[in-house]
Amino acid sequence: MCDAEFDTMAFNKKNHLYKGKRMFRKNTSHRQLSLFGIASQLSEAKLKKLKNSKEYDFYRLVFCKIKEEDFAVLYSDTFSRPNAPVNSLVASIILMYHNGWTTEQLFNRIDFDLLTRTALGLDSLDKTPFCPATFFNFQNRLLAHFIQTGENLLEWVFDNLTGQQLKALKIKTDIQRCDSFMAMSNIRSYSRTQLLVEMLMRLHRILSDEDKKRFNDVLQSYIKQSSGQYIYKLERSEIPHELEKLGHLYHELYEALKGNYAEMEVFRIFQRVYHEHFTVVKDKVKVKPSKELNGSSLQSPDDIDATYRQKHGKHYRGQSINVAETANPENDVNLLTDVAVRPNNTDDSEILN
Repeated sequence: MCDAEFDTMAFNKKNHLYKGKRMFRKNTSHRQLSLFGIASQLSEAKLKKLKNSKEYDFYRLVFCKIKEEDFAVLYSDTFSRPNAPVNSLVASIILMYHNGWTTEQLFNRIDFDLLTRTALGLDSLDKTPFCPATFFNFQNRLLAHFIQTGENLLEWVFDNLTGQQLKALKIKTDIQRCDSFMAMSNIRSYSRTQLLVEMLMRLHRILSDEDKKRFNDVLQSYIKQSSGQYIYKLERSEIPHELEKLGHLYHELYEALKGNYAEMEVFRIFQRVYHEHFTVVKDKVKVKPSKELNGSSLQSPDDIDATYRQKHGKHYRGQSINVAETANPENDVNLLTDVAVRPNNTDDSEILN
């Protein structure tokens, strides 16, 4: 078993933040050039060309400036085996998303592309700083830490690098401009009725065998086919009655299952949909009118953060990305200073404030 596999197994045994068996240690090996490294094998002209490349600039201005100690919270504070180099992992994530590479393409670049290895401070061709399992495990740690603490460590990298560059380049930040664009979520577009049926199907999958038998009669017509196939057979005139029937079924399932399934993610989504689409008035389940559903209601169980917005006559389901950039006319160069992701039904002025 390789170290990365051991790491992954240890992570999978934990819920939330991973501490594991790794001890944090900074990576300084890139500062110690090998006598027989890449540089020693290049001609003077090629070495000059390499040092004038954007990859070498990335090494100097990004890789070397990453504050690895910010990521120490992801690792054990007891003496144990050291971690894979954090600056290599973080820089690789940046390169992968900046260039639109798949993970496979990233590793091919690391293994065989001289410029990519230069960007990651690798002076020889005989080693890879981490294996795919370690790379995925590191991203899992970042996500788990964010879920538990709300701290986005990659955002810290952005803020630290931006702060350093603003100071080094003497960029004035007193005038800035903002702009936003829609990030479309890669989700299926559901009608109201189809979304309600889809959630019933997903709820059924997590039920115990005993509960599946208990609710088999009321769920059978929904689970024997896809939600799309179920809706396809409905006449438009049948939809109001179908919504009423779904409301009573949702209420019955919610009251019966909330005690045992409240901590399960699928049930929490089911609960959200129940409260968004139905209300109980004097012990009677009522279907909320469509006009009472706003853009923040669930658009798809596959992306619970996606919201709905109509802008310039177009329909969007996803998030809004707002970017701030320095804009003083005296600056020789301007930099992005902040990137904010919000529900796409958030007004730009609210994001700016």
